[in-house]
Amino acid sequence: MAAAAKVRDNNNVIALRENSDWNSFGRANASQKWRRQSAAMGHDMTLAIVAAAQVQPGMRVLDIACGTGEPAISIAHLLAGGGDVVGVDISPAPLKIAEDRATQRGLSNVTFQQADAHHLPFADNTFDRITSRLGVMFFSDLPRALGEMRRVLKPAGRAILLVWGPLDQPYFQTTIGTILRLLPGTVAPESGRKMFALGDQGVLSQAMRQAGFLQVKEELVTVPWTWMGTPEEVWAYFQDVTIPFASFLQSIPADRRHEIDVEVLKAISQYYDGTSTKFTATAKIAVAVK
Repeated sequence: MAAAAKVRDNNNVIALRENSDWNSFGRANASQKWRRQSAAMGHDMTLAIVAAAQVQPGMRVLDIACGTGEPAISIAHLLAGGGDVVGVDISPAPLKIAEDRATQRGLSNVTFQQADAHHLPFADNTFDRITSRLGVMFFSDLPRALGEMRRVLKPAGRAILLVWGPLDQPYFQTTIGTILRLLPGTVAPESGRKMFALGDQGVLSQAMRQAGFLQVKEELVTVPWTWMGTPEEVWAYFQDVTIPFASFLQSIPADRRHEIDVEVLKAISQYYDGTSTKFTATAKIAVAVK
């Protein structure tokens, strides 16, 4: 993958998420192309993290790695008239989509800005809640990012982090799992394996405790993960936007490509009811107090 963008802090160079891939023109176009179906697919996972956040009127909320706007937009709806939300992401392209979505919904209490989780541009003790949905796994320096989250939280504020559970779940087994079965000896790239690195029991909660968080609790949740469309669309979407597996997908031998497409579509079709492709998704939610 392309070289990571860098910032200098205390004379140390901190590697950030690989900027050129996450900011690629192709990914931005794909996010726009699939925005409706993608939002519907992630709806129940958004509901899960919003419920865990337990926001109250008057709160200030920071949503880190917000991408195209969730859960920032859903939380802003809850706080309308009494609280505000800031969504940040290292990549500017999805933030433009997030801004458009908020405008379309008439929300004036949510703003979006480009920022790096390892070096948050906010004062100490600023936010009542910090949320992050499916972003924490990609931070290049997790202890540093967690420390930054804790720094900008108010005393007794809460961090609510949602990460992927195991690789062994329908959305990934029908896609990546099928390829791995058909190409013995191949392994998922490190960037792809990283997506699931915090899904094992106790890994994320231990990291949060080491960063100074208290009352850390985590749980696995399984929610609907429904694509409003065909298996062909699911496979096209996966290839368009799943950046951690991009190099792996590009490395498929040309003479095996058709076979793999056929088998992946066959696997996905098990979940297709003629209208929607109905997977489930398993994620881990960790909640902790400053």
